[in-house]
Amino acid sequence: MSVADLSGRIPNNVNLKDDKRLLRALESWQPKYIDWWMEMGPDGFQADQIYLRTAISVDRDGWAQFGHVKMPEYRWGIFLADREDGRKIPCGDHYGKDAWQDVPGEHRNALRRMIVTQGDTEPASVEQQRRLGQTAPSLYDLRNLFQVNVEEGRHLWAMVYLLHSYFGRDGREEAEDLLVRRSGNADKPRILTTFNDPCEDWLSFFMFTTFTDRDGKFQLHALAESGFDPLSRTCRFMLTEESHHMFVGETGIQRVVKRCAEVMNKVGPEPDRVRAEGAIDLPTIQKYLNMWYTSSLDLFGGEKSSNAASYFAEGLKGRFMESKYDDHVCVDGHYDMTVVQDDRLVQEQIPLRIAMNEILRDGYVSDCENTVERWNKVLEREGREERLYLPNRRFNRRVGEYANIRFDPQGNLISEHEWTSKRDQWLPTTADFAYVKSLMHPVVEPGKIASWIAPPQKGINNQPFEFEYVRK
Repeated sequence: MSVADLSGRIPNNVNLKDDKRLLRALESWQPKYIDWWMEMGPDGFQADQIYLRTAISVDRDGWAQFGHVKMPEYRWGIFLADREDGRKIPCGDHYGKDAWQDVPGEHRNALRRMIVTQGDTEPASVEQQRRLGQTAPSLYDLRNLFQVNVEEGRHLWAMVYLLHSYFGRDGREEAEDLLVRRSGNADKPRILTTFNDPCEDWLSFFMFTTFTDRDGKFQLHALAESGFDPLSRTCRFMLTEESHHMFVGETGIQRVVKRCAEVMNKVGPEPDRVRAEGAIDLPTIQKYLNMWYTSSLDLFGGEKSSNAASYFAEGLKGRFMESKYDDHVCVDGHYDMTVVQDDRLVQEQIPLRIAMNEILRDGYVSDCENTVERWNKVLEREGREERLYLPNRRFNRRVGEYANIRFDPQGNLISEHEWTSKRDQWLPTTADFAYVKSLMHPVVEPGKIASWIAPPQKGINNQPFEFEYVRK
């Protein structure tokens, strides 16, 4: 078990004190990070005391501590899962060889690109969510937002550590650029499209943390299979924190659905009647689901990808839970994929390695189906017959084989005219956004909650819902 040093400016379990050059470089980057946090982090709450979980080690039984802290004083640290003696490369042409402890020269550019792309998502989501605190439905939810934000910040620190440690001047320049790009900025946007989309209300936030952070789960699992051991160890520990982000999203939507069902039982299912009671109607919830789920599907990349094939072949990135597969080389296998040819859907066999993005997306879709089923259990328990559903993966795509081709939510090819005539039934309209935004009023009294969401079943760290999670 590695020993965490919690005494310095940068808590870590990577022996920073023994590498003075690296320590000085990270301490030089730290004030720039704080400047970014103050400019682009949660707006209006930097002086408040937030009941936060802070990572202090990688010990499964005691890796974090809870306490009230001002967010600019949060102890962002660098924590990697403990090194596994004798770890082997788990996939690709180098399968079974010793994992790399340093960057192989021939894979330097690819690894740097992967780390930068993953690292760029972390500050991007903080920027997307920076004003949500001003409309939080309860102190419990406000605290959860900030917990997600500070952990995204720590994940950025983990990626910056890799850039500084293993990529020299190029890595240091990339670390600087991670603080320069801005979500939604036309001149210097974040790398991935989803992380430039606005997230301006809490229904979007809960969908984002359900679907987009779940993409993060699958991407981190795939990177945790990397033959570059420091990247693997970094991602394995990040997954410990990522689970809370998905919990925030999934239980948040459960509570929105529960409140909707309660109101439908009282006044009927008609959206106007549900809205008159200050709740969010089920069709609007479904439209938000359609929007954020399909946007998150794009994050896996194209269905046919030579880059994904190369990453797998070289052992840089594996599949989700690579150990569950029998074939870890995948030279001869094929994947059956539905593609569009001559305005119709046909089945095509493609080499397995070329389909690695789609294989990862398969696992994601299955995980999302289970999540939606848990939301439907809420409707069932409330005695409702209505159900939410996942749209087909071909619907509303901007990346890959199905980009800019029109499909209905069941995955059927449709005309541009039919898309235009029915789009407002499937995706949020300007009026839908306006209505949801009209509900976004802050509730800051302990134990109180907004009318559009049900309270949680329990609080954080065995605290009651009425606990003062945020203190002025």
